[in-house]
Amino acid sequence: MSAHAANPLFIDGPAGALEALAENFDHLDNGVLVVCHPHPQHGGTMNNKVVHTLSRAGHELGLATLRFNYRGVGKSGGSYAEGEGETDDLLAVIDWLDETAQPPTVWLAGFSFGAYVAMRASSQRPVDQLITVAPAVHLLRFQGLAPPACPWLLLQGTADEIVPFEEVRAWIDKLETPPQTVYFEAAGHFFHGRLVELRRAVTERLARQARPR
Repeated sequence: MSAHAANPLFIDGPAGALEALAENFDHLDNGVLVVCHPHPQHGGTMNNKVVHTLSRAGHELGLATLRFNYRGVGKSGGSYAEGEGETDDLLAVIDWLDETAQPPTVWLAGFSFGAYVAMRASSQRPVDQLITVAPAVHLLRFQGLAPPACPWLLLQGTADEIVPFEEVRAWIDKLETPPQTVYFEAAGHFFHGRLVELRRAVTERLARQARPR
């Protein structure tokens, strides 16, 4: 695969083939960032702008990236499964990476519903970094999730019209091991006009964790 090229592929998932997009795979020796998209029943796909922005941040950090569509989204087989099936999809993607590419590190990132999926998976597979953007704590069962054992970065807009900022902050305040946080003043859920700022925040905060060889 050529550096920075977007290479479409399909990965065997528990409910059918998963449509995926591998990028920067010439840098797999530096590790891989897997990015999870927002809610599939509200138009979420791997082509979401925030998901794409997180992938670009991964490239700037010298990582390979992999985006994929959950079951029932795009060309992926299966149907929506309340977050549990989507977590199984992510676990299948991680297992595929371990079997076929064996990257030295695996990072997980997720936006909104994808943050829930990524956080659930981080307790079931070895993960070196977790990135959650606008986690939908008011809609999903985040309260029952243990904080990840790996370093964790959370990014949230203070004017989020879908995920209330105060609910996210209240959830964080109750955690025994809270994440590193970046709050974006007056930013909405989809970071309209703030995507460059979002990407820069990720790369600046995580440059030390990414150690290209």
